[in-house]
Amino acid sequence: MEPPAARAGARGASRLLALALLLGAPSGAQAEVQGSVPSLVEVMRGESATLDCTPLGTQGHFVLEWFLADRSGVRHRLASAEVQGSELQARVHDSRGRSPPYQLDSRGRLVLTNAQIAVCNSPNGNPAPQITWYRDGQRLEVPMEVNPEGYTATRTVREASGLLSLTSTLYLRPGKADRDASFHCSVRYRLPAGQEGHLDSPSFHLSLHYPTEHVHFWVGSPSTAEGWVREGESVQLFCRGDGSPSPEYTFFRLQDKQEDVLKTDLEGNLTLDGVQRAHSGTYGCRVEDYDAAEDAELSQTLELRVAYLDPLELSTGEELSVHLNSSTAVNCSVQGLPAPALRWTKDSIPLGNGPTLSLSKITFDSAGTYFCEASMPRVPLLSRTRSFKLLVEGPPEVKPEETQPQAKGSWREGDEVRLVCFARGFPEPKLSWSQLGGSPAEPAPGGQGWVSSSLTLKVTSALSRDGVSCEASNPHGNARHVFHFGAVAPQTAQAGVAVMAVAISVGLLLLVVAAFYCMRRKGRPGCCRRGEKGAPPPGEPELSHSGSERPEQTGLLLGSASGGARHGSGGFRDEC
Repeated sequence: MEPPAARAGARGASRLLALALLLGAPSGAQAEVQGSVPSLVEVMRGESATLDCTPLGTQGHFVLEWFLADRSGVRHRLASAEVQGSELQARVHDSRGRSPPYQLDSRGRLVLTNAQIAVCNSPNGNPAPQITWYRDGQRLEVPMEVNPEGYTATRTVREASGLLSLTSTLYLRPGKADRDASFHCSVRYRLPAGQEGHLDSPSFHLSLHYPTEHVHFWVGSPSTAEGWVREGESVQLFCRGDGSPSPEYTFFRLQDKQEDVLKTDLEGNLTLDGVQRAHSGTYGCRVEDYDAAEDAELSQTLELRVAYLDPLELSTGEELSVHLNSSTAVNCSVQGLPAPALRWTKDSIPLGNGPTLSLSKITFDSAGTYFCEASMPRVPLLSRTRSFKLLVEGPPEVKPEETQPQAKGSWREGDEVRLVCFARGFPEPKLSWSQLGGSPAEPAPGGQGWVSSSLTLKVTSALSRDGVSCEASNPHGNARHVFHFGAVAPQTAQAGVAVMAVAISVGLLLLVVAAFYCMRRKGRPGCCRRGEKGAPPPGEPELSHSGSERPEQTGLLLGSASGGARHGSGGFRDEC
């Protein structure tokens, strides 16, 4: 049996239910039907509560309707049944936006399912234990006397074994703050030697039903802090009410002060795929909760702002040709929301902000690619760029690469040197040299329109006198540079080496000739040995010693007068 307060609560709940009986009759006819309902309905925890309504008298055709009156007295229809003879057509109305915890049976009775009450049992103890209730770890201070806000009812049973079983039932009027609360009970009992033990039950949560008081409606990612979303992205709208269970949500869009319903669901999520600028406007969310108070704000609206950025447009084409030392201006236009910011850059260097780029006293250094960049600081990652190439027309410029060594008079005859000539202009200039052997022109490292050509040669006195020139030319003119070497010193060290090489070659040749002559004389008598006094060997012609012979002609065959007298006067000898 339930405590009296529980019964009183059941009576109070029954007074909130209203019943309407309508008697079916021919068109234009009306009749009054009276019904009988019980004043008290009692139910055990976990069981279904059945509310009965029986019409008095015999009725062939009538309609039975169940209503629930809220605190303001407004009735909300829960279910209806049309009875005609033995046939009954029942319908449960889901106008509250929730899965209804009730149904109609075959007799038109309203059935409420799964009634709950919290109970804590401690069987078979001695001495009798004490049961305490806790919420979120904090002890619940509830009285044992009947109280509208909550109380506990305790029952002690002595078992056949002599042990005691204690049951504590908690009756609590929960509030919205208890929707996430954790409850459990704890049993404390005495042990010998003055000690105390305790056991805790598993915790549980309450399934609370309470009306909605507040509604929150917002734009999910990828929106910015100011609510802007990028065109083409998918956007989620979230709506949450604080009622339980979750009510039904209706999404709509306001157009000309009219609501255009977009979606109705129980989750509170609306996804807009690939939003376009035309989707900007006012969106709303309404919570369908008829238990809410009359002053509760159940509807919220927001402004969805779709940011967009159209392609940039330049006042010039992809290339712009201007003359050297002239001036020009280029405009960059764009359409977007919110208003985009424009800036100009060249080689990643900022040139200025705004739609107009002004260039004056244009030089070849002004040539290159210019970028117009549009961005939205309030909407990250939304930007566009457009570029054009500036071509500067004019006669060429020439600059040389310094040659080494540079000191005056440091060049010597035959030194090898590599000359490099740079030129730029538009159209691209052609490079030529006053000497043969120059390389074809090619883009120089570092860019900026420069081309280069090189020439490798040996330094001579003639080049020192006349120099070497490179010339660049295009349809607008030409430019020239002359490389000078100054005085060129003779290669003295190299000339001495050549003379020494010649002397050594001549000496070797003489030695070869002498050796060959000696070898030839070895095969004849008296050669390379001292000759005997008297006539020469047979077969040899007698040498003439007339004074008409010149000493130079016989110097290799006859000894000197002093040499011939060493071994006797008038003697002859051969020498090799």
